[in-house]
Amino acid sequence: MRLVSRALALASLGLLAACAIRPTPPPEIPTTVPVPPPVPSPLPPPPPPVGRNAVETGVKLESPRVLGPDEAARALAAFRLSCPAVTTRNDASGLTVGSDWQGVCAQAASLDPGFAPGFFYYGFDWVKVGEGRAFATGYYEPEIEGSRTPQPGYVPIYRVPPDLVRCTKPDGTTGRGRIDETGTCVLYFTRAEIEDGALAGKGLELAWAKDPVDLFFMEIQGSGRIRFEDGSVMRVAYAGQNGREYVAIGRLLRDRGILPPGGANMRSIRDWIRANPEQGRELMRENLSYVFFKELVGPGPPGALNVPVSARATVAADPNYVPLGAPVYIHHADRAEVDGPWVAQDVGGAIKGPNRFDTFWGSGADAAASAGGMSASGQAMILLPKGVAARARPQP
Repeated sequence: MRLVSRALALASLGLLAACAIRPTPPPEIPTTVPVPPPVPSPLPPPPPPVGRNAVETGVKLESPRVLGPDEAARALAAFRLSCPAVTTRNDASGLTVGSDWQGVCAQAASLDPGFAPGFFYYGFDWVKVGEGRAFATGYYEPEIEGSRTPQPGYVPIYRVPPDLVRCTKPDGTTGRGRIDETGTCVLYFTRAEIEDGALAGKGLELAWAKDPVDLFFMEIQGSGRIRFEDGSVMRVAYAGQNGREYVAIGRLLRDRGILPPGGANMRSIRDWIRANPEQGRELMRENLSYVFFKELVGPGPPGALNVPVSARATVAADPNYVPLGAPVYIHHADRAEVDGPWVAQDVGGAIKGPNRFDTFWGSGADAAASAGGMSASGQAMILLPKGVAARARPQP
């Protein structure tokens, strides 16, 4: 029994030893490493809503800025010109009423320009509309060649036609149009129809332009000078518009890939039209809007307030968001030349929405160069008579 027991014990030890020296298989290494799913980036916050006017969009009181003496004096001179209008007109922005401006206008009338920086610093509430993000373009007073009588190849510059009226169309909308032979209010003639002779022979010609492209761009500017063969000059100003939609042809060229993003400035658009005359003519006709002119006598050109606009001091703005006549301050723009004070004295067919401005640069080659390539983004504030902002801001 002891031998059997010993044999069994030895056999058991042999089995245990065999178990002890058996190698442990290595862990399996996965052929691919699982990658966690990407975490989506948070969506940017939606842009703040834009109301029908400045009050609905919202305004916020900001700290005033100290202006340089020269820029303040220039803005003061322009602001003085605005005062007869700003104290009496209705303000579509909802920010002010005419009587709000009487105090600052009375002060401005006799103020020494040397005190202009303090006038703007202490006399106004500086507010931003919405987020205050501004975009500014430029305009100027062009000079084109023309004639007082018809010449081969010249095109007419028209006065406002008497049949352009404000009327109510069959769909109930009211706007500029004409009454047709059935007595119905219909849309007025398009640019193409006018160029093809819809107004010919009616005695509406103010003058004739040598170059239709020059006339087209003078319409965009809204005013200009016509230099005649004898050296005399006629100044003309915006008198009316056919009521049709304004279409920015630079945007069309960019959207169609003809001009690169950021490359659709006035000079490049002109160059393309001249290099492609037939296509250029059709492109200009895609802008259905047509502007009528009147002869201007005296200083000018006049803006929407019927006062002369001032170089480097006047901006066109949307009156639903800026009281016409109010000072405007543009800052932190990516084009430094637009930074500083301006006065909202004009409007424009393409100047729509809060903080959208068109800066006026005067006349001549330098003005054309500044305005033609102007495209600036920055921040803007509107200057309202002291104490007025509280009425426009939401109350707690």
